[in-house]
Amino acid sequence: MTLQQVTRAVRRVPKQLLSVWRRSIQTRVVVYTVLLTAAAVSLVGLILLEQIGDEMVQDRVAAAKGEASEELAAARTSIAETSGANGGPPLQRNDLGDPIIQRSVSRGYGVVIAGPVTPTTGLISDDGVEWTPGLDVRSVPRALENQFQAIRAEPSWTYTRISYDDGERSSTPGIVIGSQLELHDDTYNIYFLFPMDQEQETLGVLTRGLLAAGAILILLIGVGSWIVTRHVVTPIRIARRTAERLAAGRLEERMVVHGADDLTGLAISFNQMASGLQNQIRQLEHLSRIQRRFSSDVSHELRTPLTTVRMASDVLHEARESFDAPTARAAELLQTELDRFETLLGDLLEISRFDAGAAVLDLYDTDLTAVAQAVVEAYAPLADKRDIELKIIAPDHPCIAEVDHRRVERIVRNLVANATDHALIGQTVTIRVDSDDHAAALTVRDHGVGLAPGETALVFNRFWRADPARDRSSGGTGLGLSISLEDAHLHGGWLQAWGRPDQGAQFRLTLPRHAGAALRHSPLPLVPVDARDTLEAS
Repeated sequence: MTLQQVTRAVRRVPKQLLSVWRRSIQTRVVVYTVLLTAAAVSLVGLILLEQIGDEMVQDRVAAAKGEASEELAAARTSIAETSGANGGPPLQRNDLGDPIIQRSVSRGYGVVIAGPVTPTTGLISDDGVEWTPGLDVRSVPRALENQFQAIRAEPSWTYTRISYDDGERSSTPGIVIGSQLELHDDTYNIYFLFPMDQEQETLGVLTRGLLAAGAILILLIGVGSWIVTRHVVTPIRIARRTAERLAAGRLEERMVVHGADDLTGLAISFNQMASGLQNQIRQLEHLSRIQRRFSSDVSHELRTPLTTVRMASDVLHEARESFDAPTARAAELLQTELDRFETLLGDLLEISRFDAGAAVLDLYDTDLTAVAQAVVEAYAPLADKRDIELKIIAPDHPCIAEVDHRRVERIVRNLVANATDHALIGQTVTIRVDSDDHAAALTVRDHGVGLAPGETALVFNRFWRADPARDRSSGGTGLGLSISLEDAHLHGGWLQAWGRPDQGAQFRLTLPRHAGAALRHSPLPLVPVDARDTLEAS
């Protein structure tokens, strides 16, 4: 083969690889699997190494503190025993420092003794410093030295890099612990330097082991994915062509079934799915027709007589001042009940849309804080009548979510109305708003009668009341929370309740910031902070 032929063959390699990448789903699946596995193994390995390293460092710090404390305690005991009270000669600095330095050599750590401490001396760079042979005293950080320029300084420690000036040992990471010793009337700074070379070596062995295990795991997963994808590529292609025909409206299209292996089961399942989709589409079309017919019938059968009754009620209500007291009161009650009836009719129509699967979302970015402020402004007059304060607690940044503004505002309105209705006179209803990268949340907290155990699962039922003796005229239609729950589910969100007798209740709405995203957590807790404090105190 000539040089030109080799050159042309090399130039064709990228084109061939690109062609294989475009045409072969098997190649892409294997490459993606290997890359994702490598990323996952790397991430898990880093997390494990970080956790193991942290545990090793913490254990080493604890051991170093204990060893330094024992050494200081022994030194203080020696000073106390030779203080001259028993008639013996007082302990000198050399008699104190030499044993500590000798023990540091045999135990594998370093010691630096500096002092005595005065307003102008006490640094390692001053005269009168003793240290373990071979140790570079510059291993003690200057920042730690500055903490011990005063007498009776508190013990302290920090990380450092321990260096040696004997030319035989290389520098190593370590821990330096500083403290003070009082000898007669002088105060000395003592620094213990504990190397972490063993921990570093152990971590290196673990790193090499994880790298080897990760490489073997990636290789095995790559081979396994190649084998698996090779057996499923053909039925996937057949399923793709069949799905394209189904999407084109040929709902009777099915995959050819032959054999008795797992791929045959795949074809059978696909055909069953296609049949199910066909039946569901027909049912949805039937439900849509029923819903439209129901809405038309309700509008015709209820709204027409309701309009007539409303006109008569308006006439009676406007003329109530000319009636006697019982008749005037009856006209007012008629007007109020008609208002409630119209609200109930609207709620029933909304529930029917949910039941028929006809509810849809009009999504756009909405600030939950702005929604809460608008609802509070609307309910402020009602709250003022009951001497209830409506308070909003929100972060400085906007809490944006991709939601249906009308439905979310209806949820917040129902929650605030219920909280205002159930709160005790003179109390505060608190609305909290917060968000993170994945979700936005809003809580409404009242300090009313609360909810008994088990009632948090019933509060969203239709027409359910916590107090059966409570007058429905002050409690709405009984469908507000049910509609709110359906609105939250329509967004893929959560609407949850918490309550305790005589401690009030809190409702939490959590919505994904992006439509279609799955919720895994909420930025706000369901149980209020003040309630947790009460439970812990009890």
